[in-house]
Amino acid sequence: MRVYLDNAATTPLDKEVFDAMAPFMLEHFGNPSSIHSHGREVRAAIERARKTVAGLLNTSPAEVFFTSGGTEADNAAIVCTCRSLGIKHAITTKLEHHAVLHTLELLERQEEVQLSYLRHDERGNLDLEHLEELLASQPQTLVSVMHANNEIGNLNDIEAIAEICRKYNAVFHSDTVQTMGHYQHDLQQLKANLIVGSAHKFHGPKGVGFLYCDAETKIQPLIQGGAQERNMRGGTENVYGIIGLAKALEIAYRDMAEHQQHIQSLKDRMIHQLREQMDDVSFNGMSAFGDKSLYTVLNVSLPASDLNEMLLFSLDIAKISASGGSACSSGANTGSHVLRALEVDPNRGSIRFSFSKYNTPEEVDYVAETLAKMYKKQLA
Repeated sequence: MRVYLDNAATTPLDKEVFDAMAPFMLEHFGNPSSIHSHGREVRAAIERARKTVAGLLNTSPAEVFFTSGGTEADNAAIVCTCRSLGIKHAITTKLEHHAVLHTLELLERQEEVQLSYLRHDERGNLDLEHLEELLASQPQTLVSVMHANNEIGNLNDIEAIAEICRKYNAVFHSDTVQTMGHYQHDLQQLKANLIVGSAHKFHGPKGVGFLYCDAETKIQPLIQGGAQERNMRGGTENVYGIIGLAKALEIAYRDMAEHQQHIQSLKDRMIHQLREQMDDVSFNGMSAFGDKSLYTVLNVSLPASDLNEMLLFSLDIAKISASGGSACSSGANTGSHVLRALEVDPNRGSIRFSFSKYNTPEEVDYVAETLAKMYKKQLA
């Protein structure tokens, strides 16, 4: 048995998505910027995909711009907003994905913005009173707070954050990469200025995502070189990627209730199995707290042991794929910046299991049993 429980890093491509993409790999190959029939048919397909995404998110197609993924969309949202609107102050958290943190830190080093961090407790819950305090002193600010944390699963109340930002005339950007395709996003209700999505997090293809930018927020493009995406992103569009993104999001919304129930049951089963089979096991952040965390993510805190240094390798040998933190920095040996920010005991092991619609109860049982055996043997 080979078990893949690293779905927060990337998800398997849905066969239905591949079937929608295939004609645009082999048959409909025109450049969408060309005015001849080959180009026009592809342009029409892109605009149908844009309309699909906009319809699912309850917004206008004119506010959806396709990108190479979530990282580019986050960079565009942050850099272009600050530079286009003359924003000199930004507020974020130390728990954000590096696509947000590194971008803001670079702007701070270049003295383009002053950066403030929201306070949080030991489980990563944000202090929204602190947000109000910061905005009261500097209202013309960019606020960048993710919807859900990719490592510990914490869900942030972005509806409340959006209302606070609107109260103080601040621009609100939210990295929604981990929740897109897993939760409903009604952008008429949310009132965020900018959000992002990445197809490969919801069973679409890699290398394609989108930026939603509301009509009130006028920004210049990050990537120059062409008039594509209504002058918002230079470069020939990733046509079959865009087709796949729209199809994957359509499937995600169509089957969301069923998949959420299935995946939540797997996560609950994993929590129960680990508590039953292991001593001194706990869970980082809010990942074991029901509706306060992503139903797809569980971050496990394991007893201090020499096994921790080789934990992911040992699991891989047992044919189990999981993550020690954010997959986007999985090749680094610096550890998780999120767990450091929470001041988690560095002697304890931490592992992130993330689930998808393709996982089964039998896989969960195998993983829990394998992990328990490893620690019982090591600590005996």
